[in-house]
Amino acid sequence: MILSIQNVVKRYDKYTAVDHVSFDVPKGSVFGLLGPNGAGKTSLIRMITTITGPDEGQIFLDGEKLNANSPEHIGYMPEERGLYKKMKVGEHLLYLAQLKGLSEANARKEIAHWFEKFEIQDWASKKIEDLSKGMQQKIQFIATVIHKPKLLILDEPFTGLDPINTTLIKEEIAQLNQSGISIIFSTHRMEQVEEMCDHIVLINRGRNVLYGEVQSIKNEYKQNLYRVETQTDLPADFSSHFEIKNLEPKAATIQLADESQSNQVLQYLLQQGLRIVRFEEILPTFNEIFIRTVGETGVQ
Repeated sequence: MILSIQNVVKRYDKYTAVDHVSFDVPKGSVFGLLGPNGAGKTSLIRMITTITGPDEGQIFLDGEKLNANSPEHIGYMPEERGLYKKMKVGEHLLYLAQLKGLSEANARKEIAHWFEKFEIQDWASKKIEDLSKGMQQKIQFIATVIHKPKLLILDEPFTGLDPINTTLIKEEIAQLNQSGISIIFSTHRMEQVEEMCDHIVLINRGRNVLYGEVQSIKNEYKQNLYRVETQTDLPADFSSHFEIKNLEPKAATIQLADESQSNQVLQYLLQQGLRIVRFEEILPTFNEIFIRTVGETGVQ
């Protein structure tokens, strides 16, 4: 495991922001850290990055308890960006890279690499405040990954990016992950979770309420809903044989008691001489799972 959170508690005066949370982030994974506003995600991230410490419990990075050297192995891109607006881009990146432990020579080498990769060589002498929000996002991203961390934490990394730059950063995240960097991805966009994450933890009211592999969770929450589409109209008595959630002339959404009934649907349609264009199970979206789980555990 690249990260292990073990029974962690964080209190602010009488308020418990993180309440005995435990989960592991597998090495090489893209791990979703999810939860509604005020759930405790930011408090967790602050502890992982050693900005604060837990009141109870322990956190391990790559098998070692968090210590003063841990931040050198972590890259953190917060939702609220923290660039110094009066500094020039090149100088700013050089400063931040050296803070992460890179020598000046290595820092300059990495900056040149990322400038070429993003085709932004002419930005070096520009001030941060003169860049658009999207351009500042790119610089923040470079600053986050320039020291090649073991663990990369991205909090809403696509905020303010246009579709082209969103795709660019997604591709870079995928490449970093393929190179062996483990990624924690915090977002409210559940479609991005389905697209990018292989494991997730869902925090609500400071507690872990859902944790596991993405596909396994979707299978766990499925409701035996199936979509069938035929080349010609469905039989007039189709709804009398099966529980129909939605019916169209050539398509239907069916609620079955269990998976085994799917064969009965296929057999019935074939006996009617219908040509089946599509027959597939409808798994719940992560947006549906999120709303259901948070609702069951109480929204703050």
